[in-house]
Amino acid sequence: MAYEKRGFKKYGRGRCRFCRAKVKQVDWKDIGTLSRLSTGQGKMFSRKRSGNCARHQRQFKAAIKYARFMALMPYVAR
Repeated sequence: MAYEKRGFKKYGRGRCRFCRAKVKQVDWKDIGTLSRLSTGQGKMFSRKRSGNCARHQRQFKAAIKYARFMALMPYVAR
């Protein structure tokens, strides 16, 4: 509220997609969600771009790394 008085607006849309869905742990087997949060080249979107909170962004990072290791997602798209 103090930020609004000074002319600043709160950035973001609110809670992250995993918090809204009440997800406790990001699943590495859910390739649809993981690919939606990455670029066409296989790079992960940043927190600012994806809208994830810090906790779920860390879980997403670990999940995508494990999905790459299990050959469900590409390391690099050619």
